[in-house]
Amino acid sequence: MSRNRLTVVLADSHAPTRAGVRLVLESADFTVVAEADHADAAVEQTRLHRPSLCLLDLSISGGGLYATRRIRDEAPETTVVILTVSASSDDFVEAIAAGASGYLLKGAPADRLPEALRAAARGEAAFSRTLERRLVEEFRAREGRRLADRRFHPRRRGLGVELTGREWEVLELISKQLSTTVVAQRLGISDVTVRRHISSAVRKLGATDREGAVELLSGHTRTGRQEGRGR
Repeated sequence: MSRNRLTVVLADSHAPTRAGVRLVLESADFTVVAEADHADAAVEQTRLHRPSLCLLDLSISGGGLYATRRIRDEAPETTVVILTVSASSDDFVEAIAAGASGYLLKGAPADRLPEALRAAARGEAAFSRTLERRLVEEFRAREGRRLADRRFHPRRRGLGVELTGREWEVLELISKQLSTTVVAQRLGISDVTVRRHISSAVRKLGATDREGAVELLSGHTRTGRQEGRGR
């Protein structure tokens, strides 16, 4: 085996997906030393073979984040790269926090996968281009919102609460009569995460439901703007 040939443990619960990815990698001169269909098996095979990379599905049975953390603890020389269908920025952040060095989407062109894995093995960033653009757009939108509405923040208007940036974004979109699913798509998060942010904001604001929270914030925003014009 060539000294520069990269070795891979391929971990995905879906056998046809593993077969397709294996074909792509072996055609690009990678060596797949083992496959795994469960998080525990991914950890075991990585610990056994000490490959250059573990290509890991985030939704693998047993949990991709769990497997990532264990691999980073038990085989720190192996680079973990997530391969997933989830374009959620929250999932991305959690995966990187768990120790993944890359986050790639399954819908991307297959010929980009070997290039991304080689970059990850060299210690470079290996992120989906689609996700990179989305993260940049989200960052710009969040910072623009923060700067534009800074003086209308709930705490500054005397409500005595501090909403997170994401809670503020969710309530703003809900106020436009958008459904939970549409809000989730706009922000790149799951429906469950949207509902969690809504529940948290409702609780902090002391409202009875999401409509009450939106009305409360809208009323104070109008008041803040009127005060700003009156200065």
